[in-house]
Amino acid sequence: MYRIFIVEDDDGISGAIEKQAASWDLQCRCVRDFRAVMPEFTEFDPHLVLLDLLLPFFNGYYWCGEIRKVSKVPIIVISSASDNMNIVMAMNMGGDDFISKPFDMSVLTAKIQALLRRTYDFAAAVPVLEHRGALLNTGDASLSFGSEKIALTKNEYRILLTLMENKGRIVSREKLMQRLWETDSFVDENTLSVNVGRLRKKLDSAGLSDFIGTRVGSGYIVE
Repeated sequence: MYRIFIVEDDDGISGAIEKQAASWDLQCRCVRDFRAVMPEFTEFDPHLVLLDLLLPFFNGYYWCGEIRKVSKVPIIVISSASDNMNIVMAMNMGGDDFISKPFDMSVLTAKIQALLRRTYDFAAAVPVLEHRGALLNTGDASLSFGSEKIALTKNEYRILLTLMENKGRIVSREKLMQRLWETDSFVDENTLSVNVGRLRKKLDSAGLSDFIGTRVGSGYIVE
């Protein structure tokens, strides 16, 4: 379980982030003492930090610099001070991404997941995923079955990759949409249904019938 360290003095915002993150199986801790962020950071040893700029005692730039002295952990800066100068300063101090307040919680979640995946998952990614003889190559985003190579769109590949990474587990429609948003494909419910339908037709035509199962009210599964 990934650990998220939240350095935000607005209890409403930090509480909402913590609740949303928990629904995605992310463990969160909100800073307790804004005069002593680093001891809490060291104790919690997070995989990612959400850092506000406007904080009591010391601002986010200061804490970003202090974190960078001891860690390369990904940092997402969240702030209402979203002019170009603040964004540039945050990046120069060691931030990895910036999101402006007010923000959509689903967009923040997508950014968190994308940054975690880039930082931790890709290094250990399995180059080829297999199921029922179908081979999904993550190197060139291709799908092969027997002697046939099945062409996939970017969205179809992301959907199939997510399902095969979670083989045997139900993947919710919301999680699939979040995964597509990471590639800047901002899809809605109808668009997701269309993409899944087209992907199923391609799989059926290649001889992979019923490759993707539906769990009504829950999502999709490859099993």
